[in-house]
Amino acid sequence: MLFFILIFLVIAQRITEVFIAKRNEKKMLARGAYEVGASHYPYMVALHVSFFVCLIAEVLFFEPRISPLFPLFLVIFLFVQALRIWCLTSLGTFWNTKIMILPGAHVVKTGPYLYIKHPNYVVVCIEIALLPLMFQAYFTAICFTLLNLAMLSVRIPLEEKALMEATDYTEEFKKKISAS
Repeated sequence: MLFFILIFLVIAQRITEVFIAKRNEKKMLARGAYEVGASHYPYMVALHVSFFVCLIAEVLFFEPRISPLFPLFLVIFLFVQALRIWCLTSLGTFWNTKIMILPGAHVVKTGPYLYIKHPNYVVVCIEIALLPLMFQAYFTAICFTLLNLAMLSVRIPLEEKALMEATDYTEEFKKKISAS
């Protein structure tokens, strides 16, 4: 029962985020933004939907088993959710599930973006490994961690290239390096 409550809450969170992303996309497009990496986006959506389908199937097939480390994993999961919210609120209308680029924009350098270039991707990586591990769904944890890393190996370079070409990303990144 705990599994289904947690999965329901996470899926509800993701659906809410899709609505936020759509709203932000409209605002960004109205300001002159454009999408980068549209060709890989359907694969990313398929990966995330398949993650939940596979996780639910694995837990149902092998019967829900809560990990002995569940209390620790739950604390980490809640911390990661706080980091997710911090990422979304720090980016504001710039946050999206798509790569939306606003030419001439100043990159966000507040919140977790002050410390890490892509904290939201870190959050997703941790969640994709952690959520299955909470219920000993090792196949899902391993497979989707690897698939997500493959997706990010395409997505992050596209995003960085677009940000370097259209915003002050390179300048801000150089400032961080020289300040270190």
